[in-house]
Amino acid sequence: MKAQTLKFASILAFSFVLCTVSLNIQAQKMQAPTATKKPKELTIHSHTRIDDYFWLRERDNPEVIEYLKAENEYTDAMMAHTKTLQEKLFGEIIGRIKQTDMSVPYRYNQYSYYSRFEEGHEYPIYCRKKVLLPLEDGTENLGDEEIMLNVNEMAKGYNFYSLSPYGVSDNNRFLAFGLDTVGRRKYTLHFKDLETGELLKDAIPDVEGFAWAADNKIVFYGKKDPETLRSFQIYRHQIGTPFEKDPLIYEEKDETFSCSVFRTKSRKYIFIASNSTLSDEYRFISADQPQSEFKIFLPREKEHEYAVDHFEDQFYILSNWQAKNFRLLQTPIDKTDKSSWKELIPHRNDVLLEGIEIFKDFLVLEERIQGLTNLRIKPWNTKQKEHYLDFGEAAYLAYTSVNPEFDTQILRYGYTSLTTPNSTYDYDMLTHTKTLLKQQEVVGGYNPDDYFTERLFATASDGARVPISLVYKKGLKKDSSNPLLLYGYGSYGASLDPYFSSVRLSLLNRGFVFAIAHIRGGEEMGRHWYEDGKMFKKKNTFTDFIACADFLIQEKFTNSTKIFAEGGSAGGLLMGAVVNLRPELFKGVIAAVPFVDVINTMLDETIPLTTSEYDEWGNPHIKEQYEYMLSYSPYDNVEKKNYPNLLVTTGLHDSQVQYWEPAKWVAKLRELKTDQNMLLLKTDMEAGHGGKTGRFKQYSDTAFEYAFLFNLIGIKE
Repeated sequence: MKAQTLKFASILAFSFVLCTVSLNIQAQKMQAPTATKKPKELTIHSHTRIDDYFWLRERDNPEVIEYLKAENEYTDAMMAHTKTLQEKLFGEIIGRIKQTDMSVPYRYNQYSYYSRFEEGHEYPIYCRKKVLLPLEDGTENLGDEEIMLNVNEMAKGYNFYSLSPYGVSDNNRFLAFGLDTVGRRKYTLHFKDLETGELLKDAIPDVEGFAWAADNKIVFYGKKDPETLRSFQIYRHQIGTPFEKDPLIYEEKDETFSCSVFRTKSRKYIFIASNSTLSDEYRFISADQPQSEFKIFLPREKEHEYAVDHFEDQFYILSNWQAKNFRLLQTPIDKTDKSSWKELIPHRNDVLLEGIEIFKDFLVLEERIQGLTNLRIKPWNTKQKEHYLDFGEAAYLAYTSVNPEFDTQILRYGYTSLTTPNSTYDYDMLTHTKTLLKQQEVVGGYNPDDYFTERLFATASDGARVPISLVYKKGLKKDSSNPLLLYGYGSYGASLDPYFSSVRLSLLNRGFVFAIAHIRGGEEMGRHWYEDGKMFKKKNTFTDFIACADFLIQEKFTNSTKIFAEGGSAGGLLMGAVVNLRPELFKGVIAAVPFVDVINTMLDETIPLTTSEYDEWGNPHIKEQYEYMLSYSPYDNVEKKNYPNLLVTTGLHDSQVQYWEPAKWVAKLRELKTDQNMLLLKTDMEAGHGGKTGRFKQYSDTAFEYAFLFNLIGIKE
């Protein structure tokens, strides 16, 4: 009997192998989808481009949807043999996440606020507890838990469900929150009575941000243009009245600007902010006078970026006026003109001032020095010495966390590195002592001593030293045999700081090196680092990334048959440009929601983000700028040549990079590329720019991406 069972098992196993081989052969023989060519002439500056796939932008065209579905089916078929690996990866990724968990509570206006997760559920539960008088022994005394929003219940029946940050009225009774069930980041503003649990009838569509007035009845909110999604209007709404009758308070008519509304930390003022890439303007009123007219703080000026906060009888201004790396100034609340500004923190050539946190007795400065974030504690009392927090690692990320109160000597901050899980601390700014409140738990165990992180520098083609942050498992040999994933972004002055990811352990534990290229276009090395990677210097971003890859190969971390690259959104533009410039450099590339159709997008003012980003990429209506952008636009520079293996992802409802950009790029690559490497387009038909919602669902995409990488170098489990 035992022998027969073994024989039967062997037959089943052999049959499974044959079936798998057969499926693989079928996948290899499967014909890739071919998008129909419908040539369209596009002429500007006496230059004509022929765009064969322009028609793919027709979102409501059934032929477009069928093409995207065909690409998905092809991708599924080509990756079918990795299904078991994907399931294993997904299981181990979510297996590291603590299912029942809670955020660190923070105190605000007589309540303690927090969110928590319950085992098996995708979404958070937002809660609070009333802060009562301390017990006789001095210990904390809190009331019963009040569930404000159980997103798991709210999300039932939806494939996509995203909440914007919520806000509670001053009397602690009303909750305001935005809700998006499509993925276009067009939120509907809702209100809930926390005393009765009733969801009010007020529901305001197409909202971008809001601010409560001090009267607990009025809310100011930003309104988006339904087509361009530019937030361009501010309205005033009184709870219980029809939003259709809400008065328009401000309209931003300059299409290169967007506007938003917020309330200061002091709760004393409401500000309307008008922002473009390189210029800002603010208006304000007292929060207890919501019917008053907004007063301009300082009129907009070309290339003057500033931000405003308030404390006691002063406004505090973070400004780049005569200060490339920004400086901090203050001015009386009734004298906001520059002539009254007094400098507190001067400009420094080697230090980028990124932000401030104001307390009654202390000023906390967020500074970036040599690419690393620093927290500087400066007492208002000049007799006390200022100091920096010491973090003790070569590469890390430190940041101020939730600090809603002024009258405290405790700073709450966050800390993480490539080997240190995200941690929340309370720091006593007077005694210089820190208390670890919570560190991200990695279920199943994690020992940071098993991994090594370092920071190296590659030399760019023009001599610039480009930082690289790396992490890998100890014992790794630098013999050129290791697989390596190089990640990059390099736009908008956004800095890619080294942070911990339990998900990334699935790479590191299989021998991968993970590296972040801190390329120009970001702001890691100061404001000049950003300015040297934008507009007419944008190509520095691409050549910096290539220099980092060449350096890592030269230093024998990897070789060209085992090095991979990844970037998303503007980082997807990076990927597209790099594979055009050096297609032989990488074994495979993941381009997530990639901005690759640069010219067409920046010529179309109806597309979200276009007009507000002329100072980032250029305005192609200007001939010189058009020609420079055209010289690197990934879609326009696809050629007949070999390309690396490519996985391209997008979302049908993406509000930031429209789905048709990656779809057109893939269609053109299919037509022109001369290799037999994989080219996969994966479109999430129910999501937007950020992909799937939910705590766990999102990691099915990560498992798919990792399986794509592993498949290319023969890692089967």
